[in-house]
Amino acid sequence: MPETTTATAPTQDAMADDWAAALAEAEAASVPATTNSSAAVFPRLGDGAAGAQRDDIDLVLDIPVQLTVELGRTRIPIKHILQLAQGSVIELEALAGEPMDVLVNGFLIAQGEVVVVNDKFGIRLTDIVTPSERMRRLSR
Repeated sequence: MPETTTATAPTQDAMADDWAAALAEAEAASVPATTNSSAAVFPRLGDGAAGAQRDDIDLVLDIPVQLTVELGRTRIPIKHILQLAQGSVIELEALAGEPMDVLVNGFLIAQGEVVVVNDKFGIRLTDIVTPSERMRRLSR
């Protein structure tokens, strides 16, 4: 039995040395090369600020929003809704040829006109609401 303890002792010492070397490397890698610790936390504005802005924009590009094209509105009593059948016509407040509203999540962002391309309906944007106008409408 004494032979096995002497054989494992050098192995344990070697493992301890390996662990000590690995921990020393990890500590050396975690210490920033500069003495200014804020440089490691806060990047300089000139150093990749445009790339950081692009990353921020990329975070929201895949967020789904509700896009609505509104031809017009009207108010009718429930009794008239119950009388609707196939082929019924509902009169809207908007006039023919009048621009339609394009809403994103219920907020007006543009106006446009109906177009038909290859038997499919679409909308051609004719007027985009400016960001300042959107903010003004939000504050109302």
